[in-house]
Amino acid sequence: MSNPILETVNLTLKIEDKLIFRNINLKVEKGTIHALIGVNGCGKSSIASVLMGLKKPTKGKIILDGENIVDLSITERAQKGLTLAWQEPVRFEGLSVKDYLSISGKSVNIDTIKKALESVGLIPEKYLDRFVDDTLSGGERKRVELASILLMKPKVAILDEIDSGVDFIGIDKVLDTIRKIAQSGSVLLITHQDEFLKITDKATLICNGIILRTGEPQGISKFYRYECTYCVDENPDFDLEELLNVNR
Repeated sequence: MSNPILETVNLTLKIEDKLIFRNINLKVEKGTIHALIGVNGCGKSSIASVLMGLKKPTKGKIILDGENIVDLSITERAQKGLTLAWQEPVRFEGLSVKDYLSISGKSVNIDTIKKALESVGLIPEKYLDRFVDDTLSGGERKRVELASILLMKPKVAILDEIDSGVDFIGIDKVLDTIRKIAQSGSVLLITHQDEFLKITDKATLICNGIILRTGEPQGISKFYRYECTYCVDENPDFDLEELLNVNR
């Protein structure tokens, strides 16, 4: 039986005369990792922005744990258990890693902070007193942000292109951390890398602001890698609605 913790109903975003995405019907089940996958520029990050309240949808509902939150502020959504890890990782001038992580939750202490840093592959003794600014690489700041989410234990964590800036060696640690986040909540993993689907429970493929299909990750990965060859920009006469109907 479907038991979504996060659901969108006909979610649509139009900015001036440009349609960014439309009629997005997405369900993230409790305790699962759900991937939203598609090529760069297809509307994934815009969906994340609308979910978190950074942009107001043109129409539609966003239901978090049974409540429509579409009119709530970013802060109110965060208080109800929704969080977003930005594609561009956090930076705070003059704020240490230890102080940044200490505000992640009421039960956070130095021991839990150290464990969270170790979980994302950062040695605590080398990072606790460093600042969350440009003295850290983008990949390091991304891992610190993941550690914060791990400590925060949100109902739903939206992770937007979480591999951005993370070196190849650090990817396995990132994937392990995503699994740990899902142990206490749910994850909407936004990516254009189909190899990330190996840790997900379900995947949704989006193209040009429209959901093409949702299903078992292996099948979505295969379609995305080998069969998703249509591109509206390269094939201006191609009818995307026809592909959408075929894959319903």
